[in-house]
Amino acid sequence: MSTSAPSSPRRLSLGVIFLTLYIDLIGFSIIFPLGPDLLRHYLAAEGHSGILGFLLQGLTSAAAALGNERHLPEVLFGGVISSLFSILQFVFAPFWGGLSDKRGRRPILLLTVAGTAASYLLWVFSGSFWLFLVARLIAGAFGGNLSVATAAVADVTTRAERSRAMGLVGAAFGLGLVTGPLLGAVAVQIDLTEWFPSLVPWGLNPFSAPALLAFAMSVVNLIWIAARFREPLSDAARSEAREPRLRNPVRALLEQRRPEVRRINIVSFLYSVAFVSMETSLVFLAAERFRFSPHDNGLLMGFLGVCSILTQGVLVRKLLLRLRETRVLLLGLATSATGLVTIGFSPTPVFLYIGVGLLALGGGLINPASSGLISLYADEQEQGRVLGIFRSLGSLARAITPLCAGAIFWTLGAETIFSAGAALAVVAAWLALRLPQPRIG
Repeated sequence: MSTSAPSSPRRLSLGVIFLTLYIDLIGFSIIFPLGPDLLRHYLAAEGHSGILGFLLQGLTSAAAALGNERHLPEVLFGGVISSLFSILQFVFAPFWGGLSDKRGRRPILLLTVAGTAASYLLWVFSGSFWLFLVARLIAGAFGGNLSVATAAVADVTTRAERSRAMGLVGAAFGLGLVTGPLLGAVAVQIDLTEWFPSLVPWGLNPFSAPALLAFAMSVVNLIWIAARFREPLSDAARSEAREPRLRNPVRALLEQRRPEVRRINIVSFLYSVAFVSMETSLVFLAAERFRFSPHDNGLLMGFLGVCSILTQGVLVRKLLLRLRETRVLLLGLATSATGLVTIGFSPTPVFLYIGVGLLALGGGLINPASSGLISLYADEQEQGRVLGIFRSLGSLARAITPLCAGAIFWTLGAETIFSAGAALAVVAAWLALRLPQPRIG
């Protein structure tokens, strides 16, 4: 059984962890709807010179080689920006998680949220593309705090409660990823350069409003953690933890002595690739096949988010009272595979919504079951490091998948990319069949 605080602080800590994750994910996802407009803004401001020109030239050449110069440059640009952020998360998530095992969750959360806030403040004054790029790299490096907050859930729950509590983590992710893009779409309508023209020479730009909102959310998060987050990790647990090193997370996974930890991470990674492929391609499919407008796509993504929140916040917690984590994981993978096929071959918008609902249901079962299993398989003194590796592999999926999925969608079609995603989910289910159910007592 994990080291726990008394019951009252534990309830408070779970609420604090939920709000910490929620606020952090809002700031993280505010940029999601801005990609194409960011490209057009910096192109208008800088032309095809410097880092942006070099990047765009390479993307245009890649698009020409793939036979689609109309859509691919913007798609690949968004993919590159997302990939740079995710690569930094991939590298740093195990480091921050391991450091929190040794130094404590609270100080590392304060440090990483402060770093994230600094990245958003730099974005506010990113009048040039290279400054914007630096801001995203800093945000990625400090973005590993999600693994620290997730590890804190393991600290304040018993083994029997662990997976159900991870459902709250998933609900915070889903709610943040729904709220953030909506706030970003609203905030970008406010052009601060018209309000404060004297700050334009200092780098104020048309996207400073969403950046300022993300900065404000991070400051609120920082104050919230400083005021309410009580250190959940005991001195004894910290003294037993190893001093972390910044190392290749894939090598760290392969060197993991527990085969079940390696296997569940591979299962989760395959599913993440399938899900991010859908996430990258869904709005393109809806627009091309059903002529969905940006408003229609917003409603579709909102439906996905709401279904995911309800599944992870309500349904999975009840289901885990009756079924083992391994069964819930298999059920989620089977449901996700069905949803991916339904989306890819949907003949009408009704079938598209059915497929999205099935996928949200499947993902809502997979995420808490997989993170719960990893936490239960791992030793108590390495929760941060092991969950950091888990989160970093998710970031690796987000680093490599958007570029590949966008290219496949615009060259081979929706049926190909969604069938490939379903095949990955099936392979993940086959691997999951051999996962042991961890001991709870």
